[in-house]
Amino acid sequence: MSDTENSLICGILQELCGEMRLPGLLRAYPGLCRQARDGGWPYEDLLRQALMAEHDSRHKSAVDRRLRDAGFGEMKTLDDFDWSVASGISRPKLLELASCDFVKKGQDVVLVGPIGTGKTHLAIALGICAARKRHRVLMRRAADLVRELVEARDDRTLGRLHKQYRKIPLLIVDELGFVPFSGHEGELLFNLLSDRYERAATIVTSNLAFGEWVQVFGNEKLTVALLDRLTHHAHILTTKGSSFRMRTRTTAE
Repeated sequence: MSDTENSLICGILQELCGEMRLPGLLRAYPGLCRQARDGGWPYEDLLRQALMAEHDSRHKSAVDRRLRDAGFGEMKTLDDFDWSVASGISRPKLLELASCDFVKKGQDVVLVGPIGTGKTHLAIALGICAARKRHRVLMRRAADLVRELVEARDDRTLGRLHKQYRKIPLLIVDELGFVPFSGHEGELLFNLLSDRYERAATIVTSNLAFGEWVQVFGNEKLTVALLDRLTHHAHILTTKGSSFRMRTRTTAE
């Protein structure tokens, strides 16, 4: 094949890949064609490799989009977690949760423990695992989530917001307990989490033991009802020890 003919065919392929939205194939086909010529590949092998290139490209794009939209703030994985100073957390249990079967089953994960003992890190890490399996994930601080619910109530769009959250396979509610809620705010959060009960998975992190959650919601009956739902199908993990950040600061000094 002459250089002119090869350039013509390349131009046609580029145009077709663009029209059919096949960016992975567009990037990979020149190299694949060279490998096929040099290696004497059967046509079937070339086609398989070309389709795999497009498949892998789409998977990566979907994962990148899930990670970008999740709102993690920082990217923290299980590989980054310092197991040597972790206390109270079962590594095999975390690795089991990393399979994300709990997301498929609509189960909850509750991480409870003192401030600075890795709860948020672990929640983000599990969220990243879920996003890499192409689940939609959304992370919100509890106070920010309640503020969003209050604004939706005032705008009379609360039902629409509940519907949106119900469609998210994994919701991460971080730092529950840092800020107490008024009675109406507590009810809004209770209703949202109850709406997700047995429908979608939720991860909650809190610096308070369950017996102290009434301090956040200000209503004992509502707190008991929430805990009943949240812990029914939950994986409950308790972190222990002193703050990672305080230990790091002390060591540095």
